[in-house]
Amino acid sequence: MTFIQAIERRISCRTYRQLPLEPEMIEGLAQALLSNTKGPFGSRVRFALIRSDRLGRTELRPPGTYGVIKGARQFIAGAVLDNPRAMEDYGYCMEKTILAATAMGLGTCWLGGTFHRTGFAGRMNLAEGELLPAVSPVGYASDQRSLRERVFRFGAGSDRRKPWEDLFYERGIVTPLTKDSAGRYATPLECVRIAPSAANKQPWRIIRDRGAYHLYLKRTPGYDRIFAPIRIQNIDMGIAMCHFELSARETGLDGGWTVEAPGIPSGDLEYRVSWIATS
Repeated sequence: MTFIQAIERRISCRTYRQLPLEPEMIEGLAQALLSNTKGPFGSRVRFALIRSDRLGRTELRPPGTYGVIKGARQFIAGAVLDNPRAMEDYGYCMEKTILAATAMGLGTCWLGGTFHRTGFAGRMNLAEGELLPAVSPVGYASDQRSLRERVFRFGAGSDRRKPWEDLFYERGIVTPLTKDSAGRYATPLECVRIAPSAANKQPWRIIRDRGAYHLYLKRTPGYDRIFAPIRIQNIDMGIAMCHFELSARETGLDGGWTVEAPGIPSGDLEYRVSWIATS
């Protein structure tokens, strides 16, 4: 399975078949955890695969993991030092791991805002200055969603995404960037559009200007205060970066990330990073 196929197939799975993962699946996940440890801004992320029976009961009942995770036997958890842009790095690395799990035929679900961190933090042996921004169950998805999961997906708008004209722009925040105008970059942009985000807010905005794609954050008021010190929407930006870069490289588009605000009109958006295209 290619990265683009994994991006297209990935959904948030909250109901799992109570089956143990085979040794080869565990080994594949372990390899993914070890290979996705450095983000584009240089933060080092360390991951662990944690069995649910090693967690306290509090972590696995409402509101421990949103109250909608059912049947999961394994969780992916990670830690990163609380440095500038560490949340973006965490989102980038974690999403690469989640896409690897998707390619293996496993289900996952980002849990960032409302899960009890105590048990996970204990199993991770957090060092001073480290944060545990998010976790994900991983396992075989159930053939049927529970009623609670269907209600949650409806309330979060998990099956709906903002249209192109609300997310991607040309030389400023006024003129939408069309798919035709995007050309070969239409695929990476679409992969960003369908990326997961907290409460399906899709906080990323991208402005193309003279061969560069500038990523901005449209921050939801109050998120930082609710989840501090975890900056949930910065994690979302890292997920967007992951989708953009992996799909661009897979379609033969070269480029790289840089932090240099372009000074173009962007309204109330917060500049985060730019992709400078070289092909």
